Amino acid sequence: MKKNIHPEFNTVCFRDVSTGKRFLTKSTLRSKETEVIDGVEYAIFPREVTSDSHPAYTGEKRFVDSAGRVEKFQNKFRRRR
Repeated sequence: MKKNIHPEFNTVCFRDVSTGKRFLTKSTLRSKETEVIDGVEYAIFPREVTSDSHPAYTGEKRFVDSAGRVEKFQNKFRRRR
């Protein structure tokens, strides 16, 4: 394997914004936001939906709209009377 051509592979933390649960995993992603967990500093990646909060995994119906996408869709396809 050639040296100095592959991205650095680190342990990072994905944080579910709605539930607050954190998932530690390995990734080549980089982030400016960091957090110390159990004395170790990890890069943090906030996520709106993860397996902890997705309705397919939790079985609950939830309305998630963070960027006004639903309103844009409804306005675009609203029936005019």
